[in-house]
Amino acid sequence: RFQACVYFASAFQAMSCGIHYLASVFMAVTPNFVCGIPGNVSSVLFYNSSESSIENIWTLWTSTENYIVVQLENGEIWELNQCSRSKREVSLNLAYEYKGNKSMFSCSDGFLYDDTKWKSTVVTQWDLVCNREWLAKLIQPTFMLGVLIGAVIFGDIADRLGRQCVIWFTSAGQFVFGIAVAFTFDYYSFMIVRFLLAMVSSGYLVVAFVYVTEFVGIKARTWASMHVHAFFAMGIMVVALVGFLVRTWWVYQVFLSIATLPFVLCCWMLPETPFWLLSEERYEDAQKVVNIMARWNKVSTPCKVSELCSVQQDDLVSGRTGDNDTSSTKKHNILDLFCNWHIARRTITVWLIWFTGSLGYYVFSLSSVNLGGNEYLNLFLIGAVELPCYVIACIGMDKLGRRNTLIPFLILSAVICVLIMFIPQDFNILIILANMAGKFSIGVAFGLIYLYTAELYPTIVRSLAVGSGSMMCRAGSVVAPFCVYLRSVWIFMPLLLVGIMALLSAILTIMLPETLGKPLTNT
Repeated sequence: RFQACVYFASAFQAMSCGIHYLASVFMAVTPNFVCGIPGNVSSVLFYNSSESSIENIWTLWTSTENYIVVQLENGEIWELNQCSRSKREVSLNLAYEYKGNKSMFSCSDGFLYDDTKWKSTVVTQWDLVCNREWLAKLIQPTFMLGVLIGAVIFGDIADRLGRQCVIWFTSAGQFVFGIAVAFTFDYYSFMIVRFLLAMVSSGYLVVAFVYVTEFVGIKARTWASMHVHAFFAMGIMVVALVGFLVRTWWVYQVFLSIATLPFVLCCWMLPETPFWLLSEERYEDAQKVVNIMARWNKVSTPCKVSELCSVQQDDLVSGRTGDNDTSSTKKHNILDLFCNWHIARRTITVWLIWFTGSLGYYVFSLSSVNLGGNEYLNLFLIGAVELPCYVIACIGMDKLGRRNTLIPFLILSAVICVLIMFIPQDFNILIILANMAGKFSIGVAFGLIYLYTAELYPTIVRSLAVGSGSMMCRAGSVVAPFCVYLRSVWIFMPLLLVGIMALLSAILTIMLPETLGKPLTNT
């Protein structure tokens, strides 16, 4: 009962990580737009269609190459493009085609946006179009950079100061920064607050995995850690739902942030993990947590921590020598993931799997944007397709083992990448199914690596190992958009890179040990 309450409380908050990671999908939408005009419009012309206002034209707009012809009340005729506007010298009759002289002007009167789908986005709020378009493109990479830094910083802090305080700080931070993003006054303050939000969201997700892994017993550990991902995927589905219902970006952001409020109000009740307390030699505190667990679970005779760890009471009283204290502090260092060749090889392999999993996940996801149809439904399905993939991963991990599930799915994703290259381009449905299969298989590997990393390392560097792995994962997610741009070199280049990386990861994984049913190591 105790573990179930702690688990579902911690996993519920993982939804907010999924929410904030994907929030910019609808928050930073660039709608159709044209240059603003210096006066009141009397009539609008778009090809053969004549309207009284520009708002009625947007349904006909099909390409960024299009332009709109408008006649002002003072008789002037203007051609409005996306990033420029021109005034016709001869304005006798209103016609779409015009061969005469024109005077070109910049968009000094701002822009007119299509608000039929979105009333307001950060792009329309701060005019992040044309020569400022690159600022809009920086929104997601900057967030991912914050995620990358937060993963390492909070992973390290959790190993030094404990999991409990990091969970308190990051969950409160997600709520505070999430609300603050909605009330930022300019683009730069928006980016800074979003960067801080990324750091605490990433910090929470990394430490929550370690936290639930250390509380849940061996039997349920696989399902428990994997379904933190399921809650993350549910967060993506929440983004799709809120995006569909709320079309003003700052209201949308407030609603998404409020979803995290119940956990923030009760997270102070979560205890520190006995594993971390034991690694810090705080035996009395560990015993208190074990006693609370025993009361909740109605266990009449709780175990004695001192007996459990075979610790001599006189050894506790006499304390530790100064040498041991310094060695204890040295353990909280990322260099300990490379303390000898055996551990270093393990770390390099794990980091490569994290990077490949993230790269493949986002390359397949970015390709699925071209599916067309309703974007809200598409995002909802992208979240939903992850749920069965984690169930399959859990069954495989429990029946076959962690390593024996990871290797076949990495090889399968590499094979699918090759198969997509041989599917004719006009077989759209087959290409879509193959992309979804690729995302499914890489998703299994991506979900599995969190737990596998936590089990491969001892308590003293476990958060740091998961945090540094997550850093490699975020590096993969930052590289993924640039990988997709390689389609201009060769249409299958992104898939070829993912396939090669997946195959290399599978080969190196063969050398990792199996951790199914093994107790977590402490030192």
